[in-house]
Amino acid sequence: MNRFVILSGCSGGGKSTLLAELQRRGFRTVPEPGRRIVKAEQATAGGALPWVNLAEFARRAIALAMADRADLPDKSGWTFFDRSLVDAAAALWQATGDASALDLCRRHRYHRTVFLTPPWPEIYVMNGERRHALAGALAEYDRLVDLYPRLGYTIVVLPKVSAAERADFVLARIGAEDAV
Repeated sequence: MNRFVILSGCSGGGKSTLLAELQRRGFRTVPEPGRRIVKAEQATAGGALPWVNLAEFARRAIALAMADRADLPDKSGWTFFDRSLVDAAAALWQATGDASALDLCRRHRYHRTVFLTPPWPEIYVMNGERRHALAGALAEYDRLVDLYPRLGYTIVVLPKVSAAERADFVLARIGAEDAV
């Protein structure tokens, strides 16, 4: 059974907060590649930022998502990913029309159920790492809602509840009772 679980969906919908709750409970977690790239690029005045060069940003996110998967020391326990290779491939496809990265997504699978955070305007905040307005987040969400099923995944939209309740929901849905 594949125990690599994706948390994806609308920017600003609470993915990172949910990931932190799962980590607090003892589960292995992988932070969002995009945020790590943005921090590194901002620290070095680099140009691979989504609002500067989306294509280069997406290429780096693909490489980082692949490295994250390869670097996991033990693949037997549950691992929760804040976004995934699929999200990065979707960004590259949007930026360039190049769908070749989708082949990587077909070869490097995650758990069949993907959990999406829905648009949640009441908690959406723009910041130094998230510079797109809610309209951009909604367009991204729509692309992911379309793409994940096309790649054979089942989408489950998370309820708009606390991070603890969301974690309970996710764990019950995949049948995970305990951490690694």
